[in-house]
Amino acid sequence: MTPGIDSTNDRNLALFERAKKTIPGGVNSPVRAFKAVGGTPRFVQRAQGAYFWDANGKQHTDYIGSWGPMILGHGHPAVLQAVQKAMQDGFSFGAPTEREVELAEAIIAQMPSIDMIRLVSSGTEAAMSAIRLARGATGRSKFIKFEGCYHGHADALLVKAGSGLATFGNPTSAGVPPEVVAHTLVLEYNNLAQLEAAFALHGPELACLMIEPIAGNMNFVRASLPFMIRCRELCTQHGALLIFDEVMTGFRVALGGAQSVYAQLIPGFKPDMTALGKVIGGGMPLAAFGGSRSVMEQLAPLGPVYQAGTLSGNPVATACGLATLREISKPGFFEALSARTQQLTHGLQEAAQAAGQPFCADSQGGMFGFFLLDALPQNYPAVMQTDSPRFNRFFHGMLQRGHYFAPALYEAGFVSAAHTEHDVAETVAAARTVFSELN
Repeated sequence: MTPGIDSTNDRNLALFERAKKTIPGGVNSPVRAFKAVGGTPRFVQRAQGAYFWDANGKQHTDYIGSWGPMILGHGHPAVLQAVQKAMQDGFSFGAPTEREVELAEAIIAQMPSIDMIRLVSSGTEAAMSAIRLARGATGRSKFIKFEGCYHGHADALLVKAGSGLATFGNPTSAGVPPEVVAHTLVLEYNNLAQLEAAFALHGPELACLMIEPIAGNMNFVRASLPFMIRCRELCTQHGALLIFDEVMTGFRVALGGAQSVYAQLIPGFKPDMTALGKVIGGGMPLAAFGGSRSVMEQLAPLGPVYQAGTLSGNPVATACGLATLREISKPGFFEALSARTQQLTHGLQEAAQAAGQPFCADSQGGMFGFFLLDALPQNYPAVMQTDSPRFNRFFHGMLQRGHYFAPALYEAGFVSAAHTEHDVAETVAAARTVFSELN
């Protein structure tokens, strides 16, 4: 039930109960069900700027933003205009359009590691296709991923760490046969020893290493500089492709993505391939993967690696994405977004300290994360030390006051250009009250 609402008048609850009769769990993506935090999901009726209104008409300050795409906020005028114009021309053609080319050019202009790019419809599709292409380009089968990094729900990626050092993983979902993940090595994030051991054991068989450079699916955890340097060195040494999963971080943490953040610290640094999504679609279903010309030319119709999609490069989605990229490319955009995000994380930190609550936070661009811990964790086991029941109380305390954070302690949050100084100040003020109540 929604706090403060009589159960007989709670439309969120009524819709949830209705949905559960026809949709598994009542939702079309598991985290929306509030299973981790308990309570009733908020069914969104409409959104504008930094806010959404739920089925009861209650306004919430939104720190999810569709899990990252809404970097401009909801209903930005320039984006709405572009989408409305595109809709008048047609929803889908199953044939090439000029906007597909324009979007590809716009992405490549900001990411020097990408020579060619293929548009798809989801982040899962982008990551899955990137791995297939890496395998086809190298003629190898094995690949490395890291515990706590999420690259979509393709079978070979639904896998947890094995029982020993540098061992192959085990399926984390029913319906995934063990043999499907037999070529997936799952290592601990930021663990140099495991990384070295994996390449020593399997180097000649590895097609690629896929990593979230800033992991947003164990909240917000950065790859350390030594770790990232070694990932690049070992991939180069052994002929494996380094794939950055920037579905979440691309055009969100910086105009050039997380890879531009690392390139500023590591001269000449770049990944071999990149998976993108979220911001490049501006809220529409659109994603992409790209890389060097020699690798990308292995894709059909030029090469032997097959990949296709009926709705790939959808004309409405590309219009939405292009309009979004134009807005975030304006001078000073990311400086202002970063400042607003830091206002939030610093304010939450001060509020927690005043209440004597353990708390730490980090951010990059418009992406942030916080932990009810004394120090920032470096990997998934450390993230798991967070006090889950205390986070749940914090989440519901903030939700009751109209501030919507991710309904799971393992998910990053997002600030948009529509969030004002006043919005953030109100959120921090609410957090002071909630932190004091946790005592």
